[in-house]
Amino acid sequence: MRLHVGCAMWTHKPWQGRLLPHPLPPGERLRAYATWCNAVEGNTTFYATPARSTVETWAGQTGPDFRFVVKLPKSITHERRLTGAEDEVRAFFDAIEPLGPRAHMLWIQLPGSFGPADAGVLGTFLARLPRSHRYGVEVRHRAFFDDPRAVRLLEAVLAGAGAEWIPFDTTVLFRSPPTSDAERDAWTKKPRVPLRATALTDRPVVRYLGRDDQARTVEGWRHWVDTVAGWLREGRSPTVFVHTPDNADAPVLARLFHDAVRAEVPGVEPLPEPLSGQLGDQAQDEPLTLF
Repeated sequence: MRLHVGCAMWTHKPWQGRLLPHPLPPGERLRAYATWCNAVEGNTTFYATPARSTVETWAGQTGPDFRFVVKLPKSITHERRLTGAEDEVRAFFDAIEPLGPRAHMLWIQLPGSFGPADAGVLGTFLARLPRSHRYGVEVRHRAFFDDPRAVRLLEAVLAGAGAEWIPFDTTVLFRSPPTSDAERDAWTKKPRVPLRATALTDRPVVRYLGRDDQARTVEGWRHWVDTVAGWLREGRSPTVFVHTPDNADAPVLARLFHDAVRAEVPGVEPLPEPLSGQLGDQAQDEPLTLF
């Protein structure tokens, strides 16, 4: 059994020289990150479709079992709202083709204004996408969490396309007032929606946002450890992305989450060992821990 874990990015200034070697040329940063985590969110593609040559370098730095969950560009999801975007969709699929099996899921993040009345548009869009990929949808309209009829409607649309519902769990962040600048910034930008922990397919994807206090982050994910362990026992293949407002320790936290699940399901394949020297001033034989 394999559990994939990762972060919102593969390069981050606070990691340099502490978790990852520094300096590193851009063409080696993903390779170094991939020794810490075996998955990554493809957030950069939301802002622009990358050049195919750029995606080729991503594929060249990762093995075929590495997972990218790649976000569709906002020109498709937010500006055109899934209609009349055929040219943009074709360009996106051509650009990411070099990822091959690494493109684990294509991620359709919809704006908060995209509600139950738009479910038909989503269904039509999903039906026209190539069957060569798996798809996950993240919604932020409150009705999809509060109105049982809207929940059933969305689940039916997704089931019809074999697509997953990607939850973004921000409940720990909003449980108590922010205590850092990064948390205050997150409070203004992150969606405040109820917890959802139901898998629709055999490849559930979870996005979890904790706090800058690592102990509170770990405490907040305990229900996810149990949920993910249950999915694995059911034969599912989950992917979990660990965020914090500042993401300073996100790779370490992702590995700790993986360890917590393996403690419940010992058959889960271990993660690779981080590259020698990636711990900076930490002793190489010192275990990964936050406490």
